[in-house]
Amino acid sequence: MKPVGLPATAETEALPHNIEAEQQLLGAILTNNDIYDRIASLVRSEHFFDPVHQRIFEIAAARIQKNALASPVTLKAFLEDDAGLRELGGPAYLVRLAGAAISAFAARDFAQMIYDLAVRRELIQLGRDISAKAGKVEVTSEPREQITEAEQRLYKLGEQGVAERGFQSFLKAVTDAVNSANAAYQRGGGLAGTSTGLIDLDKKMGGLHPSDLIILAGRPSMGKTSLATNIAFNIAKAYKRGMTHEGHEGAIEGGAVGFFSLEMSAEQLAARILSEAAEVPSEQIRRGDMTETEFRRFVEAAKSLESCPLYIDDTPALPISQVAARARRLKRTHGLDVLMVDYLQLLKGTGRGESNRVQEVSEITQGLKAIAKELNIPVIALSQLSRTVESREDKRPQLSDLRESGSIEQDADVVMFVYRDEYYHERLKPPEDDPRFAEWLDKAERVHGKAEVILGKQRHGPIGTVELSFEGRFTRFGNLVQPWQSEPRDEY
Repeated sequence: MKPVGLPATAETEALPHNIEAEQQLLGAILTNNDIYDRIASLVRSEHFFDPVHQRIFEIAAARIQKNALASPVTLKAFLEDDAGLRELGGPAYLVRLAGAAISAFAARDFAQMIYDLAVRRELIQLGRDISAKAGKVEVTSEPREQITEAEQRLYKLGEQGVAERGFQSFLKAVTDAVNSANAAYQRGGGLAGTSTGLIDLDKKMGGLHPSDLIILAGRPSMGKTSLATNIAFNIAKAYKRGMTHEGHEGAIEGGAVGFFSLEMSAEQLAARILSEAAEVPSEQIRRGDMTETEFRRFVEAAKSLESCPLYIDDTPALPISQVAARARRLKRTHGLDVLMVDYLQLLKGTGRGESNRVQEVSEITQGLKAIAKELNIPVIALSQLSRTVESREDKRPQLSDLRESGSIEQDADVVMFVYRDEYYHERLKPPEDDPRFAEWLDKAERVHGKAEVILGKQRHGPIGTVELSFEGRFTRFGNLVQPWQSEPRDEY
């Protein structure tokens, strides 16, 4: 088949295309402009193979969008001087297109065919570009950067039309909301998102929701990484695959977790998780100082965790573009339901904002939010707090304590702080013969083994404080038994 308006070369002949489908669709649009609205979300001018057809579609679309008529007569004035159209017979070609028009019901099928063939051509072109760029050895173009760029282009091509959904009817939005509520009801009520494994936190947040950016902040030694690893482990441990309420196969409980550990090595992070699972203090694991019983528990915990879908990337100082590319790759190859980043300030921007740290952090938080929306997963990013906390009498953190707080607070859907009063209270211990010692001891008993997660911002829910238990030996957060939960209940 010879492409219309293009010189017949071996290269153009080899590219997949269907000129007749393009002619039929253009003819239908010129005959009935209402057809354009049905196919506008699927086909753009660049999807047409023939340059003349691209220009006809572009002009017709521009007129229809202005509520003006697009017909062979009205388009004639815009295309009279078009050299490509002259080769095909001039304005008479537009009349022939309209005369051979298909019925309206088949327009969507032809539009789909044109789009699919355009994607095939883009894949071919992408392969050629990768090959050509790899063949040029340049100092400014590293192989790793080429791989990242190729992955980004390939993923963007694969996700075309997914994120750009345009308007949807209120009925569709209501149906989705009902399905989400039904899924929460089927889980026993209260959870529309993925469970963190911490009951009181789930009640306050309703679980972790897709497309949310969650900031987990705290001062050093408060247990940010411990809480993040606990949540990651709980989600991966609960993973079950099946048919979701949206009607496709995926995680029905728990999920696959990606963990970017920019501060600790993968081995150190794994030791923390094993410490929690085996109930062996992490410092004993590090030294190898374990009893036979503890070592047996450690080995059994390691075996049970082998099949957990928890993936760790400990590459330091990653740019936000690399985080996005690696997250896409993980979702494509192994699946990805929750992404963790430890921690935000160790990521890098594109380099344009190096002179302004606030701009760079803003670019990073926007990038993390974009990943959450693009991959439709919750993203939990850990963040450091400024030292202003230490100068206050009440050390409980607040939103203004976030470093470069403007952009982080603005882009986040949820901001939560980890706070352990026990950590600060231990440092105020007076001598035993001091009159204040009894008072200090009384409070020490009250705050021992307790932690708070303070929800400073929650876009779709209440703010407040959730109390958790904390076992420092195993770096483990857990559900705190409330007084009413420990009371004996009457049986009927």
